[in-house]
Amino acid sequence: MTDPTSTDAQVDPAGRRLRPDGRPDPREAAPERDVLGDVLDFLRSTVELKAAGLSETQARTAAVPPSPLTVAGVVQHLMLVERFWFAIDFDGQDLPHPWTDQEPGDGGFVVADDVTLAEVLDGYRAECERSRHVVRANDLAELARADGMEFSLRYAVTHMIEETARHCGHLDLLREALDGTTGE
Repeated sequence: MTDPTSTDAQVDPAGRRLRPDGRPDPREAAPERDVLGDVLDFLRSTVELKAAGLSETQARTAAVPPSPLTVAGVVQHLMLVERFWFAIDFDGQDLPHPWTDQEPGDGGFVVADDVTLAEVLDGYRAECERSRHVVRANDLAELARADGMEFSLRYAVTHMIEETARHCGHLDLLREALDGTTGE
């Protein structure tokens, strides 16, 4: 295991130490924007870690009855929530609303049969990058631009931390039920 205090510990381009599993440790004494972004990026990396190495069948298995949640479905939902909060509602980008093509009450958790886990993960990574761009380009106190939205970017980032952390818990349970893999 890499000693995080070691001078030869691996770091990412932002200067964050990388854990042995490749996730970036959040900086604890940095400006607010960096701390919030680091915590969210750590959780985003955890989402990817929980999905890594699963077969298509495993990724689509509702392994914790009676819940219908699957790993692929949780990742897709998080991708759509990123788009909804950052690109559409905060930044006012003219993108298709993420919930219009879904069954009522679906929340984006149902992945189409012709979409692979790799495609879901690629979409999630792309959406997270779009979200990072929105956060970098705006002040945390700035208010949402979409009609009828009255929240700050700070609130959106904080909400996304909460949302992603909650779903990381779901992914922990699903992954353990699927193949016994445990861990933070």
